[in-house]
Amino acid sequence: MTEDGMALADLLQKAGDGDFLRAVAETVLQMLMEADVEGQIGAGRHERSAERQTYRNGYRDRALDTRLGTLNLRIPKLRQGSYFPPFLEARKTSEKALVAVIQEAWIGGVSTRRVDELAQAMGLSGISKSTVSKLCRDIDERVNAFLDRPLEGDWPYLWLDATYLKQREGGRIVSVAAIIAVAANTEGKREIVGLHIGPSEAEVFWSDFLKKLKGRGLKGVKLVISDAHEGLKAAIARVMGATWQRCRVHWMRNALAYVPKAQNSMAAAALRQAFLQPDAEATHQAFRHIAEQMCDRWPKLASFMDSSEHDVLAYMGFRAQHRTKLHSTNTLERLNKEVKRRADVVGIFPGESSIIRLIGAVLLEQNDEWQTQNRYMQVEAMAVLTPASESQPAITFPPKAA
Repeated sequence: MTEDGMALADLLQKAGDGDFLRAVAETVLQMLMEADVEGQIGAGRHERSAERQTYRNGYRDRALDTRLGTLNLRIPKLRQGSYFPPFLEARKTSEKALVAVIQEAWIGGVSTRRVDELAQAMGLSGISKSTVSKLCRDIDERVNAFLDRPLEGDWPYLWLDATYLKQREGGRIVSVAAIIAVAANTEGKREIVGLHIGPSEAEVFWSDFLKKLKGRGLKGVKLVISDAHEGLKAAIARVMGATWQRCRVHWMRNALAYVPKAQNSMAAAALRQAFLQPDAEATHQAFRHIAEQMCDRWPKLASFMDSSEHDVLAYMGFRAQHRTKLHSTNTLERLNKEVKRRADVVGIFPGESSIIRLIGAVLLEQNDEWQTQNRYMQVEAMAVLTPASESQPAITFPPKAA
């Protein structure tokens, strides 16, 4: 370790400004690996010890992408056994899951040419069924433990979003909905709390999912944020007893569908004015005023605004500190992109279990990353979380124009 310390000291003196932090990161991580592998071997380099378990056997190169740039690491190899640094484990589960799904499709004879070529490029030819079974079993245990874990405490906010995947079923290729649920607890932390796969988005489908979440301990939900999926609103009222917030981003797309494309920019700018108001009363008044202005030119848009006003503005009844996170499902946006990126590699999943394996592994990794980050929402406002309607006088709205 003394030699490593000298190497770091030299680096601090010689490194140029441009690559300084990246070079320091590479050196520190290399030092950590060397110390870690010494503990696994039971002896230092060239040290004679009765506790020695094995010997070094060179290195293998590994690139690690970070915010500082790509770090070029040299992972120590052992003559007996193997060594893999813990800080590289974070992305290992989803990589294994992706390989497992491709292998499963390969062996089942249901892979598309794209998956077939990818499998060959990854060197997956000649794979035994027992190898695939063991790999899938190991991943499934971790993923299922994560997806079925008990949920403790109160979870005031719940975000739901659906993405669609292709699955082979009985010789046919069908589209299935993958529902991902994210919730924020009273400590201001967000977690991925559920994944559900189903053939449709009817009320029964949503009710079943929400009941499972409640069965695992999800409670204290005051607001559910989602797109206007069929059957969801009724399921939320029946199962959760919570307020529903219609995703403002999806609402805007729906609203602009009633406007000619050439006027989309102008209409969007007018609609956004309602969302820039400082409080609930001003927001509702501005919303109604804009709807009245739209009535003559785009009556269908005005009618749509009237029918969806309270759903798209539900978030205004909650704490001002939280509203930027509550008006849409944006907290799921990046997560959904990663899910689609991994799913697109597979193309057509051989079965529901392979969907849960791959998507569940991606969600497990993302959830671990979230737990190391700062709080997602202000915890002080969580401590006094109450819908405004319970602590403030009721808001009265101006009558609609005749």
